[in-house]
Amino acid sequence: MQKKTDCKKTIAIIGSGISGISAAAYAAHAGNKVHVFEKHSQPGGRARQFCTDNGYTFDMGPSWYWMPDIINGFFKDFGYKAIDFYNLVSLNPQFEMIFKDGNIEIPESYEDLKALFETLEKGAGKKLDEFMLSAKYKYEVGMQEFVNKPCHSWFEFFSPKIAVTALNLDLLSNFRAYVSRYFSHPKLKALMEFPVIFLGASPKNIPALYSLMNYGGYVLGTWYPMGGFYQLVLAMKKVAEEQGAFFHFNSPVEKIVTYEGAVKGIVVNGELKEFDAVIASSDYHHTETLLNKELRNYKEKYWKSRTFAPSCLIYYLGFKERIPNLKHHTLFFENDMDNHIFTIYEDKQWPEKPLFYVCCPSKTDAGLAPDGHENVFFLMPLATGLTDNETIRERYFQEMIQRLEQHTGVNDLLSKMDYKRSYCVDDFTNDYNAYEGNAYGLANTLKQTAVLKPSIKNKQLSNLFYTGQLTVPGPGVPPSIISGKIVAKEVNNIT
Repeated sequence: MQKKTDCKKTIAIIGSGISGISAAAYAAHAGNKVHVFEKHSQPGGRARQFCTDNGYTFDMGPSWYWMPDIINGFFKDFGYKAIDFYNLVSLNPQFEMIFKDGNIEIPESYEDLKALFETLEKGAGKKLDEFMLSAKYKYEVGMQEFVNKPCHSWFEFFSPKIAVTALNLDLLSNFRAYVSRYFSHPKLKALMEFPVIFLGASPKNIPALYSLMNYGGYVLGTWYPMGGFYQLVLAMKKVAEEQGAFFHFNSPVEKIVTYEGAVKGIVVNGELKEFDAVIASSDYHHTETLLNKELRNYKEKYWKSRTFAPSCLIYYLGFKERIPNLKHHTLFFENDMDNHIFTIYEDKQWPEKPLFYVCCPSKTDAGLAPDGHENVFFLMPLATGLTDNETIRERYFQEMIQRLEQHTGVNDLLSKMDYKRSYCVDDFTNDYNAYEGNAYGLANTLKQTAVLKPSIKNKQLSNLFYTGQLTVPGPGVPPSIISGKIVAKEVNNIT
């Protein structure tokens, strides 16, 4: 990365989620004076962490550390490596999938993964090689060329490299049909389709380009930063501060003040603060409500027409003893995946037979729980905009705890529980101003890809920009890091 230049703009960043911190680091490195305003008392946004009075530490959001090269790329841009800040552990097994007729563990070693595929379907090991060779190509082109564009125009994608390789990116093939070309065993199909569930649509509506996620996860590995995912947030914040960025907590932005086609400043806790440019890492829809209606990029009708990635029901749980037969990551897929997906994306109802995910980081990192205790959280994907109350939450909690008991062979887990907190649609709305309580931003469907996502630049105001999971390149930790980098460069280009 180039050395600091003498840009000397004053830039306000709204929100200190992953994209906001990334934008702060890159914008400050370019010589700008950067101030980050965060409504909460700590950085991280959805990637916050909290500690309980009885000794548990919970990551509130991301728990899958995939695409380590993209994350490390952020630190490399500033002369560091991720391991300069935290200890990364490769998980083995990467995770376990629970089915009605038996479970499978995804091994750390790719050769062992091929062997597993071969045991389930003859010839599937060779097919996996072919699949991953193509997925690696998509990953290298997609994550280096395709997602690093500001997406103002389709002409940005007319580079010789992208033009030559467009067909090989499989943008027009759907993910489900693509997986079926290689595998027929239902467990292998479920395993290959799982990574795209959180992209916001059924695998049949997701471009096959996103097989790059299979490579970024299964081949590059599933990792864990000791101390929790929040260590990434703290490390990124430290890098941004070293570049000169300032962070202001308990500082909600109440209004964006404009004058003659430009942002003049923001109102924070009733006080006007003037800036040369503003980057909004806050929820896109919410950010626009801080503007007069005629200055917004999109009307309410636009947001109603969008396809959102899911919200979710989360339970943070502490248990007074270790739970046997439970891995760091466990996916409960005993029920039909298509039924759950249809309920989320088509029916827009609470699922009758849900799938869910259990994370038990204390299996790897005992320091996240009191000695001899277990730190666990449940996550069940949901439709956005659902009616949310404690009665509904508790119904699903009871089902999930019973299925965990059945899997682990431990009876009466409730009696062993000494901490319980739920988090759902209403909490995402209240804590993050998330549109309809979404947890993962906009779906990565073909109709919402690249230029078809909400613009990173306000069309009426010359110095207002947007970053994060509702704009390019999309949801997830690595894309959010990239989003911050893209928007910082755009701000540097304004005069």
